[in-house]
Amino acid sequence: MDARFDMFRNEFATRFAKRFVAAAQLLDQSPLPKSIQELVSLRASQINGCGFCTDMHTKDATAAGETPTRLHLVAAWRDATVFTDAERAALALVEEGTRLADTHHGVSDETWALVREHYDDDQTAALVCLVALINAANRMNVIVRNPAGSYEPGMFASLTG
Repeated sequence: MDARFDMFRNEFATRFAKRFVAAAQLLDQSPLPKSIQELVSLRASQINGCGFCTDMHTKDATAAGETPTRLHLVAAWRDATVFTDAERAALALVEEGTRLADTHHGVSDETWALVREHYDDDQTAALVCLVALINAANRMNVIVRNPAGSYEPGMFASLTG
């Protein structure tokens, strides 16, 4: 399978990607735990049907020490015993924040209260920004049909210059 448009070889898209990667690096430096970041990114990517991002965040989570059991259960997190209450709050937020069109209220007050119970202001800000960023990445990759399977952890490091 080939992408319908190669975003990695287009000059404008590469310039945009540098800024996108810079935003991702800012999130990496946030107080939001890396494990939460990867679980959230993986779940949004699953919901949005983004194979490229699902591949990337599965591999990045594995490289960061995440277990196969937890990665396999992200899509069924409500029925799994391997996630903490804080992780469940983040996963609920990413689901509701990704599926905005499913309800006219967006993120429920109940989910927001759970997020605020488990995350301080900086972590909450990072979580909201992460949900927005991963959804944007998913949409770009789905639009151009960027195929999954070729991602290697760290392969976008060269875009940070």
